[in-house]
Amino acid sequence: MSERLQPGDVAPAFTLPDADGKEVSLSEYRGRKVIVYFYPAALTPGCTKQACDFTDNLDVLAAAGYDVIGISPDKPEKLAKFREKESLKVTLLADPEKTVTESYAAYGEKKNYGKTYMGVIRSTIVVDAEGKVERALYNVRATGHVAKIIKDLGI
Repeated sequence: MSERLQPGDVAPAFTLPDADGKEVSLSEYRGRKVIVYFYPAALTPGCTKQACDFTDNLDVLAAAGYDVIGISPDKPEKLAKFREKESLKVTLLADPEKTVTESYAAYGEKKNYGKTYMGVIRSTIVVDAEGKVERALYNVRATGHVAKIIKDLGI
């Protein structure tokens, strides 16, 4: 398991397929700030709430120079269904092998109802225009998280 990212670290590079199967790389966002968030599964209540919150605040974030990318272990077909069903406007990327999720330390041990298991840790990494980590937030809550990011970033 990777070490958790810290502000100032270089954000791990990645290239993953989006909901349409088109390859998207972090390097394409060079010169812009990007919020990369990791979520466990498309079409689940918490992940839907979080994705809808990002979509609802996309104009505010874009006006402040931020793009938003959501990454989950789902396959592109499921992401496409998720995007259509919820009218999502954020870029959704598929990481079924969890290699990117692991490189961002967003995969690891979780506890739920007294059980311990391995899974995606809901995390948000804010990457600056130079590709460095500006903020690394782990174990975030789906509800209210976007409002907190906006407040923390001073937007």
